[in-house]
Amino acid sequence: MRRTAEVVMALMALLLAAPLLAASAAAVLVTSGRPVFFGHRRIGRYGVPFRCWKLRTMQVDAEVVLRAVPELREQYVANGYKLPHTADPRLTPIGRALRRTHLDELPQLLNVLNGTMALVGPRPVVEEELSCYGDRGAELLRVRPGIIGEWTSRGRSRPPYPERADLELAYIRQRSLRHDLRIVWRTLPVLLDGQAEDA
Repeated sequence: MRRTAEVVMALMALLLAAPLLAASAAAVLVTSGRPVFFGHRRIGRYGVPFRCWKLRTMQVDAEVVLRAVPELREQYVANGYKLPHTADPRLTPIGRALRRTHLDELPQLLNVLNGTMALVGPRPVVEEELSCYGDRGAELLRVRPGIIGEWTSRGRSRPPYPERADLELAYIRQRSLRHDLRIVWRTLPVLLDGQAEDA
């Protein structure tokens, strides 16, 4: 029942958002060239890697730059395996706008349709990030990662690791359709206020 509801909601959201997605993709193409989409390698359910799709918001060689600049890499790891948009020199001008409005996340609806992600769940992690969960990593990977979740719904009060791991795992232990709907409701003002662009 959960999966059916997700597919229906993702299809509806994709249809409604199609004009915005097309306009955003065109803006990336015109201002930054190809590729328009970026598939970041994340670890999914049961430890299976997948591509988490986004509109490309960074320069084409962003991953190379991250590996080549030690200071940037250190900040990336220290900040929970992500860089705040305000401190990421790899972002393009249009990319900053897409991050601020969360339009770059729209392609993840395709991840929901192909079954690699859920609408609600723990945010997908990179392989290195699993170390933050210690021997509880297998518990995290029992469920599909989500576009939004308990952690992202906290807005600017999102805790760093190791508290984040506790929060994500607590969600898994108590998850239900009703709880997911509460998370969606709490996340709406966070998204509208531009608080989740670094999630």
